[in-house]
Amino acid sequence: MIKLLELQFNPIEENTYLVYDETCECIIIDAGCSNAHENKILQNAIISNNLKPTKLICTHGHFDHIMGNRFVCETFKIEAYAHKEELSNFERASSYSSYFGIEVVPPPIPHNFLCDGDEIKFGVSSFKVIFTPGHTRGGICLYSADAKLLISGDTLFAGSIGRTDLPGGDYDMLINSIKKLMLLPENTRVLCGHGPKTTIGYEKLTNPFIPDVP
Repeated sequence: MIKLLELQFNPIEENTYLVYDETCECIIIDAGCSNAHENKILQNAIISNNLKPTKLICTHGHFDHIMGNRFVCETFKIEAYAHKEELSNFERASSYSSYFGIEVVPPPIPHNFLCDGDEIKFGVSSFKVIFTPGHTRGGICLYSADAKLLISGDTLFAGSIGRTDLPGGDYDMLINSIKKLMLLPENTRVLCGHGPKTTIGYEKLTNPFIPDVP
């Protein structure tokens, strides 16, 4: 059975997820830890729960979601996975973050690329990759039908959707991606890249952007 821990990091209040099952094998999703104190929080959460990280999964390459990538990859001897369209975001993470007055340690460039429909396995569990461009060119979400769980990155939020005014953003493309998510069962829990959790059904009823989706 899939279990998870949610940690909030960095000045932009990004949600990092530790997802694991009864084997204690763990995937880290969006390592946003931004300093030594936050790195320690992440490390302590892993140690205290006897977790064994196997992969670092990046829903996209914006700097607030990958600030801890170098620490995670080097500390736990694991590799980062992302969609190949995100490479430019990884490459310019440090320079782009400087516009926001935030310093980012240059992250390792991923060499493991995820595509729509790929299966990410850990322990006896898995997630399906759903390609959801729009917030960025290579954004992905992770879905487990068994756990009724979607990790949406910055594609879908409680009461909102990802912004599209940053480089690589495309509103129409994002709405098309959200159309795919709205086909998931309404009782699917949605864990977002920022802010509180929600469900697909609740967003259908209340999200002001959803009426744009037939």
